[in-house]
Amino acid sequence: MTARELDAAGVHDERLRTAYTRCRLINARGGATYFLATRLLGPAQRPAVHALYGFARYADDIVDDLGGGRDVPQRTRDLDALDALVRDALRTGRSGHPVLAALADTVTRHRIDTAHFTAFLRSMRMDLRTTDYPTWDDLARYMHGSAAVIGLELLPVLGTVVPHEEAAPHAASLGVAFQLTNFLRDIGEDLDRGRIYLPADLLHAHGVDRGLLTWCRRTGHTDARVRAALREMIGLTRGVYRHAAPGIQLLDPASRPCVHTAFILYSAILRRIEAADCAVIGHRAVVPRRHKAALALTGLARSTAHRTRRRIGRADSRGPQRGAPS
Repeated sequence: MTARELDAAGVHDERLRTAYTRCRLINARGGATYFLATRLLGPAQRPAVHALYGFARYADDIVDDLGGGRDVPQRTRDLDALDALVRDALRTGRSGHPVLAALADTVTRHRIDTAHFTAFLRSMRMDLRTTDYPTWDDLARYMHGSAAVIGLELLPVLGTVVPHEEAAPHAASLGVAFQLTNFLRDIGEDLDRGRIYLPADLLHAHGVDRGLLTWCRRTGHTDARVRAALREMIGLTRGVYRHAAPGIQLLDPASRPCVHTAFILYSAILRRIEAADCAVIGHRAVVPRRHKAALALTGLARSTAHRTRRRIGRADSRGPQRGAPS
């Protein structure tokens, strides 16, 4: 993390600066699309966003056992230990943990509702035991903690031009839309971990079960029945995007270019899946880097223009300075 960002955010304690820098590295390594969009925020906002993402990724890595070798009981104990540390950090506003120190500071600075983190860790526990979701409602309960609360956590950092409660439902939907997109993109990788993040009743309606999905993953061939199910899931996901979209204009103008760019980038993943005729179980559908770069440049231009207008507006509101020509 650059010193400029930390200075702009008012983070001067060396331990906190180290913690925020750690979170930024986690963000950069773990979420290319998310990190790219974050660069469009003002410097003062970025450390808080990195802290929230860094914590979410840190917990997720425990669940997915990226280091390898830990069974479910051990991962459950590790997650329980993290939960205890999180509760203490949020209660006291500080922590000696290299990630939670930044999280606790961010929650205190932006007055983020700590209930969101309880809900998040509840969904993380579900990932240790739950491998299928019978209905959309069952999946939605999981996504509230794993995705909707991420949008709600970010809202105080991004700022709004309306009362918080008016923007909150759209922010929650945006988090869910992004996660549904990831589910569709990562269906093969999730299968490798034994998980299916698509409602079983939707799959069954198209004649799809775990056995067929596993066969598709093994052979690299996406059966027509699976493609039909994925097309229906894409339609549901687009409905969530439609609910989320009006919320962008409810954000502080300085935050809109970042969120709008993320919205476009994740939506583009859906279009790539459709362009591949939903044959994505054998490989990921990715947005080309040149397309991401073009979108990021557009967002950067909007963000820079807004910050320039805001600086000019502040200067005009102060009027002529002493000793300056009027």
